[in-house]
Order: sequence, then structure tokens, then C-alpha cells
Amino acid sequence: MNRSRIANYLQSVFLMLCAASFLAGCATVLPDLDPPKVTIENIRSLPVEGSGPRFEISLRIVNPNSMDLDIAGISYTMDLLDNEVISGVTNDVPVIEGYSEEVVTVEAGINLFEVLRLIGSLGRSRAELDYRFQAKIDFNGLVPTQRIEETGTIAL
Repeated sequence: MNRSRIANYLQSVFLMLCAASFLAGCATVLPDLDPPKVTIENIRSLPVEGSGPRFEISLRIVNPNSMDLDIAGISYTMDLLDNEVISGVTNDVPVIEGYSEEVVTVEAGINLFEVLRLIGSLGRSRAELDYRFQAKIDFNGLVPTQRIEETGTIAL
């Protein structure tokens, strides 16, 4: 009975060591990527079709890496004066080759209540408008999710 317990214990230790080795090996396989740069190229108003105002946003995605980026999807928001006024998602993104860039056109909707709050806060005399653009990019494969944020001010 004693030998059986020792054998089970050694077997458990061996399996845990194998699992730890496997996980350590996978960690070294993950690529070390610089985050892609996402900027807004253009915003265009779309005709209203029942659900409220929609916009077509052209995003320029720059891949500063040698490997291609196979993007599963992007979610994004644009805040003005801490009011999330535009948001959207897309899964229609082409593969972006290494050291290249693509312009991706996506649709976005506005949050009407946040726009009303924004209009109310603009009534107070402001010389600048703070903005924040955030994007979360999910990749196919082993590449980790990248989060991108750009902030600044617009002079009025």
C-alpha cells in the first residue's frame, strides 16, 4: 500500500512538471508585438434609417511589426469631454501585412443622451474640447489583445 501511494505521488509530480514545461514553452512562442497604431482618417454622416444617426468612420491601421496581423475584430469608442458619443464594432478587417497599413471603413452609432450632455457642457464657455479615442483589437491565433488610446484637445 505504501508503494502505491509513492507511485501515485511521483506520477502527480511528473504530470505537474510536464504541464509547467508545456506552459513555459507556450509563453516563449507568443510573439513580442508593438501595438498597431489606429488613427481616424475620416468621419462621414450616413443617411438616417430608423435607428438614429450613424456614421462611417475610416480608421487607418498601421502595422509596425514584421508579421502579418490577422485581426478578428475591433471595438472602438470616441469620447468628447468625457462623454462617450460614438461607439461601434467590426469584424470585417483585412489581414494587415507586416510593415504596412490599411484603411478600414466601419460604421458607428451615437449615444444620444451623451450627445445631449455634451451640448449642455458646451454651453459653459470653453476654449478647448478634450477627446479620447479608444480601440480594442482582438487577433486570430495566439497574439494577445491590444488596447490603444489616443487623447488630446481640439481648440474651439
